[in-house]
Amino acid sequence: MNLVAQAADQQLKTTDKQFLGHPRGLAYLGFTEAWERFSFYGMQTLLVLYMSKQLLLPGHVEHILGFGGARSALQFAYGHPLSVIALGSAIYGVYSGSVWITPILGGLIADRWLGRTRTITIGAVLMAIGHFLMAFEAPFLLALACLLIGVGCFKGNLATQVGALYPTADPRRADAYQIYYIFINAGVIVSPLVAGTLGELYGWHYGFGIAGVGMLIALVIYRSGRRWLPPDAPLSRLGSTSGAPRARLNASERLATVALLLLLPALALSAVGNQQIFNAYLLWVPDHVDMSFFGRVMPTSWLITVDAVLSLSALGGSLLFWRLWARRFQEPTEVTKIAIGMIISMTGLAMLVVGGSLSATGQRISLFWPLAFDTLNSIGYANVFPIGLALYARAAPKVLVATMIGIYYGHLFVASNLAGWLGGLVERLPATQFWLLHVAIEATGILLFVAVGRMFLRALTPLEANGAAT
Repeated sequence: MNLVAQAADQQLKTTDKQFLGHPRGLAYLGFTEAWERFSFYGMQTLLVLYMSKQLLLPGHVEHILGFGGARSALQFAYGHPLSVIALGSAIYGVYSGSVWITPILGGLIADRWLGRTRTITIGAVLMAIGHFLMAFEAPFLLALACLLIGVGCFKGNLATQVGALYPTADPRRADAYQIYYIFINAGVIVSPLVAGTLGELYGWHYGFGIAGVGMLIALVIYRSGRRWLPPDAPLSRLGSTSGAPRARLNASERLATVALLLLLPALALSAVGNQQIFNAYLLWVPDHVDMSFFGRVMPTSWLITVDAVLSLSALGGSLLFWRLWARRFQEPTEVTKIAIGMIISMTGLAMLVVGGSLSATGQRISLFWPLAFDTLNSIGYANVFPIGLALYARAAPKVLVATMIGIYYGHLFVASNLAGWLGGLVERLPATQFWLLHVAIEATGILLFVAVGRMFLRALTPLEANGAAT
């Protein structure tokens, strides 16, 4: 891109305020992500329930192609035979964890070879294929593979395009990621009501099929809004063989990269409780919580809609709170906001500890305790995940931004696999001990995050805020 084109692009980024004061490209990316999340979470809401109630039971599990080797590998890794519940939890952990690690590969593919637009398009097609394959038992493992590769190509690169809509110093970027996360939660709200209800009440395969339809809608929206999205960088800058030298990182960029990498273990530990929402939480609630609502028992999958509604409300409330705060006080840095969010999220898990102790008598507890957990976890996570995206998009070296966004998602790989391993304990430990273990894990993550954040304060703080931070 020549200097004139670069100047025009910067001017457009600064003046385009057609969508809620943001570039109109944010609307296309937001609606694309909403439908992708509709498909993704529609499938994930059903996954553990589908495996524990049908797929892994005798008469069905024998139909899965190549499953014997996969089960043997999981049992070898765990060191003992796995019950249906534990096996389903282990599969969930590997799948949901890998969903967050494959964006690293997708970022490398986009940065070095294909560019973001083509990589995102390929990812959307693979995800649609994977969802439709889930409608059949035999290709279950192939379906998961298509979904993993597709998400890897799609997710990190789409999030990177959100940041690329803005000039480097544009303060709207953090707000943009929270708006983007609102679109994510809008998709999550609808998906359990549609895919979850179809799957639980009418047949699992109907739920998976509608998830595939949602992914096709996401692809159409993305391609139709291409003119409003950031242009791909020339492939010569992405590692092609054109002979152009690759940019080298300076000292401050290397320090920032080290800091972002060191934050990952803390982020992973603090996310374990949130990752259990689609796993042990869905398995624990039906036996311990009174799910009656106006005389009818709600499908378990509807809890995901409740969680998404609370998450969406928390995101809107968080945006409003920090905007009002900034009118009278200096707004905290991204690192400070994340630490605050982690503490609030951990408090939500403490509500499950209390609920677990009350259910120890054999009586089903009221919905108050899961709702208290969801509410506090949603408020906390509204200040963790989207703010973390903004931090990594801003602080990462520009030549590695897509790769670093993929690495950021990698902390959820660790969190999900840990949640999968811990999920197998839900049928062996008393509920109080099970959820208290998660509180302890999150507390460890908070302490580690604060320590690394203070150690690398200058590297992680925007230049214009460094004076205040010190």
